[in-house]
Formats: sequence, C-alpha cells, structure tokens
Amino acid sequence: MQKKIKVALATIGLFLTGCGFHFQTGELLPVSLKTLTLESNDQYSRMTMALRKQLLINNVRLVDSQKDIPVLRLNKTSISDEVASIFKQGKEAEKLLILDVEATVRLANSKSYPLTTRVTRTFFDNSRAALAKSAEKEVIWNDMREQAARQILSQMVALQNKIVEK
Repeated sequence: MQKKIKVALATIGLFLTGCGFHFQTGELLPVSLKTLTLESNDQYSRMTMALRKQLLINNVRLVDSQKDIPVLRLNKTSISDEVASIFKQGKEAEKLLILDVEATVRLANSKSYPLTTRVTRTFFDNSRAALAKSAEKEVIWNDMREQAARQILSQMVALQNKIVEK
C-alpha cells in the first residue's frame, strides 16, 4: 500500500514538474505593492525587462510615477565571471557566472527597503566551440536574470511583515 502511495506521489510530482506548473507569488504580495512604478537608469535593459515581465506575471500593475504610489527602483546590476577550473594546459575550463542585482522599494510614506540578490551558475567553456558556447552563455545569462527577478519579488513578499509592523 505504501509503495502505491509513493508511486502516485512521484507520478504527480513528475507531472507537475513536466508541465511547467509553479506557484504564483503574486497573491502573496502586500496589497500596497500590487500597484507600483518601476524605475531604472535604462528602462530597456535586459534586467529591467526581466523584472517587468515577472511583475506582470504576478499581477502587479505598473503605472507612471505618482505621489502615493510605491516605487521599485532597480539601482544596480552587475555581471562578472571567475575561473572555477582549468585544463591541464592551463586554459580555462569552467567559469562561475555571477549576477548581482540591487533594488530598492520606496513606499508611499517614503520609507525605503533595500533588496539585493546574487545568482551564480557554472559554465563549461570549450574554446573549440566558441560560437555555440557564446549562444549558450547568453541563454544562461537570460535565465539568471529571470531567476534574480523572481528572487526580488520573493523579497517583496517578505516585506509584508515590515510594512505591517511599522
């Protein structure tokens, strides 16, 4: 009997994973953050676009800057890479890709809350397939931006306790 339950749970888990099902955090966002203004130095940067996409997916209404509307400001995005391993010949074999994002939520009452996140991935760099690896690296960077945007939203959900307390 226990074996059948385990198989059923595993099947359900595989089905949900395979179909792309995931919980939306938009319902958990504080009501005061359901409508906000998104600010950035570059409104069309890849990180700003990823953040805008995640906000819209989570039913956050984006409006132009107004007096009583909270502001999510994307302050800084930095990307870097470090050598993680090398081949016997001394060439780079594997890199650690790092994306750091800093943002601030400023509420209507002018209180600001910093949000920071760091996303890292490893990348095997084969110099013999430079063009293919370049395209693969760009896909990884885009995925990292999406993950960072989701983490920023998760941190906004965590702000609910701070907003209620004060």
